[in-house]
Amino acid sequence: MMSRPPATRYSLIIPARDEAEGLRRLLPELPRHLPDDTEILVVNDGSRDDTAAVCQAHGVRVVTHRHPKGNGAAVKSGARAAAGEALIFMDADGQHKPEDIPALLEKFDEGFDMVVGARAAGSQAGMHRAVANDVFSRLATWMVQQRVEDLTSGFRVMRADRFRKFLYLLPNGFSYPTTTTMSFFRAGFGVAYVPIHTPRRVTGKSHIRPLRDGVRFFLIIIKIGTLYSPQKLFIPISAGFFWTGLCYYLYTYLEEGRFTNMSALLFISAILTFLIGIVSEQISALHYKGIDDPRETQRDD
Repeated sequence: MMSRPPATRYSLIIPARDEAEGLRRLLPELPRHLPDDTEILVVNDGSRDDTAAVCQAHGVRVVTHRHPKGNGAAVKSGARAAAGEALIFMDADGQHKPEDIPALLEKFDEGFDMVVGARAAGSQAGMHRAVANDVFSRLATWMVQQRVEDLTSGFRVMRADRFRKFLYLLPNGFSYPTTTTMSFFRAGFGVAYVPIHTPRRVTGKSHIRPLRDGVRFFLIIIKIGTLYSPQKLFIPISAGFFWTGLCYYLYTYLEEGRFTNMSALLFISAILTFLIGIVSEQISALHYKGIDDPRETQRDD
């Protein structure tokens, strides 16, 4: 294994569901690219194949779900069980390359709270995912007013204490990277990106279904707004209702000389959407109440 300063102990967490073939290729490669004392932890999310046996053969620690709970649930179980001060997350399907880990750790050692492996062009598993990730990343960039290079990448390293503060926000499904990224930005934690290339999956079967997950992708967009700054999401919608109502009112007044019910409905919708944005902003702020306790601030200093 590579030698690193002993200041930080790492735990590598790999969520896995029916990924025996991928783990057979991945686990033997990991020791060459990790610090000497890194804990390797595989979360077996209700696998029906030889995932558990492969992990046992390579002597890695295993956390087992008796039935599938989802990728996000596996991530949370791994974070709770990990002993390291910093957590490395990567997939078991071979798309995340072990040789990229040192670059992430080198950037992390500069003092960032989270470093994400940002996938280069051509790294996505399909055109629909590439387009979706680009849309999400652009929306997140607009929300946080900082460059978000890859919002949905699951290959990342984070300070364990920072990450555990947001476990209660994480979904059990596949959108945990989105929630984590926006939560770190909202809390003012340091986030950096390292470019990586991820090959297409060569073993196993993806558990993402485009049709089934279409609604989920839409909800991710809503979550991006509500996690960081709800008013940035609701105020444009409110303005759209208002200007549509105003234009419709002027049109009907000039053409028919009256104020229509549709105009009234649009104005009311604008007011209600604006008020919902204000309330959502207050609720969103509660998620980050007490995010910095005095003991942690003293330790950082």
